[in-house]
Amino acid sequence: MFTKETYIQRRSALKAQLESGIILILGNNESPVNGPYNCYPFRQDSSFLYFFGAQRDGLAGVLDIDNDKDYLLGDDIDINDIIWYGSVDSVADMGKAVGIKDTGKFSYLRTLLDNARQAGRTIHFLPPYRHDHQLLLQDLIGFSPSQQAEQSSVDLIKAIVKLRSVKSDEEIKEIERACAVGFKMHTTAMKLCQPGVTEHFISGMISGIAESFGAMVSFPSIVSMHGEVMHGYPGENHLEAGRLLLCDAGAETLSHYCSDNTRTTPISGKFTNKQKEVYSIVEQCHDLALAAARPGVLWYDVHMNVCRHIVDGLKDLGLMKGDTEEAVQAGAHALFLPHGLGHMMGMDVHDMEALGQRYVGFDDEIQPSSQFGLASLRMGRRLQEGFVVTDEPGIYFIPALIDLWKREGTNAQFLNFDAIEKYREFGGIRIENDLLITAEGARMLGRDHIPYHIDEVEDFLAKNQY
Repeated sequence: MFTKETYIQRRSALKAQLESGIILILGNNESPVNGPYNCYPFRQDSSFLYFFGAQRDGLAGVLDIDNDKDYLLGDDIDINDIIWYGSVDSVADMGKAVGIKDTGKFSYLRTLLDNARQAGRTIHFLPPYRHDHQLLLQDLIGFSPSQQAEQSSVDLIKAIVKLRSVKSDEEIKEIERACAVGFKMHTTAMKLCQPGVTEHFISGMISGIAESFGAMVSFPSIVSMHGEVMHGYPGENHLEAGRLLLCDAGAETLSHYCSDNTRTTPISGKFTNKQKEVYSIVEQCHDLALAAARPGVLWYDVHMNVCRHIVDGLKDLGLMKGDTEEAVQAGAHALFLPHGLGHMMGMDVHDMEALGQRYVGFDDEIQPSSQFGLASLRMGRRLQEGFVVTDEPGIYFIPALIDLWKREGTNAQFLNFDAIEKYREFGGIRIENDLLITAEGARMLGRDHIPYHIDEVEDFLAKNQY
């Protein structure tokens, strides 16, 4: 949690961007696993955290733009809860900690909203992503769940995106803390990457590190020998010599700022020549993006340059052919790279994704594409100083996609399917780091960098295996 002044300034900046009305931001409730008293670990809504700081369930925040008043609403816990969970701050104390004088019971929310509606005032609210919030909004405002995304406030979404996109120094420090935990997670995974160890064991070990040094993993860890599966969650598969292990994982701090890194590790300790050839292309793409990232650069352009480099590299290996620019414009490279170069990151690992990617990663200058592969680019807008984005190129050999394109003749003029067939069991390679956009360019976040250059990876594995 930051200082009281930080939250006061954030709320003031948000109100200043909207002309009139009231702003409603709901905090999250507990999420039951298989019964009302067995819940998933509580995670507060990120926008609520950003403006109100309180991590308890059952809260709502209201900002009255016209009267310049802020409210924090929720019910204090009673002795029955205290017996089981211990004492917690009162709602009034939570409000005081973030500079809010006007606090009250959760039921007062209905009074505030009813008064606003009767006065014809605009109620700005965010598109809900939880069913309990959908039902609550239906009850309080009258919009059915099917209408709420459409009726949510675009002005509020854009105002929050503008504020949360540029990270303050104190936010960068929190992300650096998350990166420090991520370093421990990934170097542990690399040390454990040996024949016979299970994917699930490695995932469990790094999840424990995230919880030991922070709050939780920033997303369910991807730990798999099937790196060609974008979200290859770990199973009981034993690691096999000669194959690659892809580990995409990150941590959240206690203040809920995230890290997100990916490493692809040779299970035998050394890359085969075939693996080196593909890995080196991905490595070059990562460093190309790192060198190109700076304020004013369109991230879409960096993504497209990475795609061109992939095509050139795969042409050298005999897997692609034809004119590079024509191949990229046709989307032929998406057989090997079906996702985007990166995304915004902060309090959410895909920062502000719940607000709509067209507002977060795109803007009036550039909007998402519908082309396969390019449609999965989460970030295309111009970079600004203070942005935190991921740099995560990859090359994958997806048997089902190869079969489909070969059968349908998709981009056949650019693809050597007979040569590609020899890579069916290759898997996939991704390298990912978190970048801070600075005045001069970009730097990788985290004091200690997880090895990713070929010689560094092999040297680390030779010296650090358990």
